Amino acid sequence: MMKRCALLLCCLLLLNAADEGVCQVNVNTKIADVVSNPAFVDWGRLLFPVNKHYYSGSTLGDLRLTWYSNIKPSRTVDIVSYILSETESGRQVFYRIYPDDDPRARDTGLFFFRGKTGAKFAVCNAGGGFVFVGAMHDSFPHALELSRLGYNAFALIYRPGADTACEDLARAIAFIHYNAGTFGVDAGGYSLWGGSAGARMAAWLGTHGTESFGEREYPRPAAVIMQYTGLSEVTGREPPTYACVGTSDGIAPYDVMERRIRAIKANGTDAVIEVFPGLGHGFGLGEGTIAEGWLNNAVKFWEAHQQ
Repeated sequence: MMKRCALLLCCLLLLNAADEGVCQVNVNTKIADVVSNPAFVDWGRLLFPVNKHYYSGSTLGDLRLTWYSNIKPSRTVDIVSYILSETESGRQVFYRIYPDDDPRARDTGLFFFRGKTGAKFAVCNAGGGFVFVGAMHDSFPHALELSRLGYNAFALIYRPGADTACEDLARAIAFIHYNAGTFGVDAGGYSLWGGSAGARMAAWLGTHGTESFGEREYPRPAAVIMQYTGLSEVTGREPPTYACVGTSDGIAPYDVMERRIRAIKANGTDAVIEVFPGLGHGFGLGEGTIAEGWLNNAVKFWEAHQQ
């Protein structure tokens, strides 16, 4: 009798959880419903570009971002489902990097994609031409995949503008180092990732350090991982750098990236580039394209330089 009652109770609990449907989003889920979900308090809007002129679509399935290709609706649903699940399970996902009364706090913060306790961390920075942050395609997917590989990954939402973006990334690096114990991360040998404008941020912080952008000096990254950006400057202080780009990228010429990688290598620093024939700008993880699997290659590069 007791076993039958216990079984009935379990069934009722499962049915109740299914009825709540807190994590059951799909391609038809409205973006507005995600933004206003009470589980997200006041930060649901930061999952999508703050400036709504740079994205279109009313559902997760038809989301489009300016300058970005290869957006996978299934990946968008996966990300929102993960964040909902973590939040509803009582695990904090979003962190302010500035005090609540600081005006900079409104449109900035870190999304934390947990890996193994004590594992190293990465900070992923989406592009958007320094006018918006395309996180749903250009940093959230990367962070989620890194977490599934066991690494702790953060996706930064920053203020548009090259200077403010770098200031926010410097602040994020400082914030993670200061709270490494709380996050349960190994702060040594971390990596900075970015696509397009986000790649410039990663490169600039890797080269010039947090002390050049308003924070005290923190350790430099063990590796910088860059996608599709036409940055050409080389100072001789670059960290080990992995880059990837497509030959049909009309925004970030692949030959400019190749020259930069050669220049970094000429200075005695390890650097590699993968060039994908026929691929355009903003391919993200490259799922279903010739670039699929590049993230694993980038992780191996990072691992070779971890301290």
